Amino acid sequence: MNCCCPEPNEANNPTITTGRCPQCHNSGKLVDLITLKSLLTPIALAELNPEQIYRFCSETCCSVVYFSMRGQTFTTTDLTVPVFQKDLDEKIPVCYCFGWTRQQIKTTVEQQGPQSVIASITHHIQAGRCGCEVNNPQGSCCLANVKSWALTTPIVNP
Repeated sequence: MNCCCPEPNEANNPTITTGRCPQCHNSGKLVDLITLKSLLTPIALAELNPEQIYRFCSETCCSVVYFSMRGQTFTTTDLTVPVFQKDLDEKIPVCYCFGWTRQQIKTTVEQQGPQSVIASITHHIQAGRCGCEVNNPQGSCCLANVKSWALTTPIVNP
């Protein structure tokens, strides 16, 4: 797979002034501090600056997951969980709260259709059971990722 990003620069750039990832220049989505506090490894958490605002980089080939406007970055190795957008393995969660992996979604879509996956997760969300802000590295609801994956998964056993 060709990567859009140059090799990571170990030094953080303190002059970042945009909402773009310092490595791949993808526009980052704001993420609450609670997400980083929940998912960073203890070593990375010790480096977190709670006075900074962080963004999530969703670019697949970029190792940066979170970055601040001041240039502090946290990469995939700084998280306690793999990141759906950055790890294409079938065993990676698409839905972190209820454990739906790419493989589980694919199997369920083949057996019952995409709506069964979507309905199951939607039911849990409506019941107030999700905790995406602390479970999902993107810091927000996974349902759009689930829908996209479920609706584009090729059905092998029609």
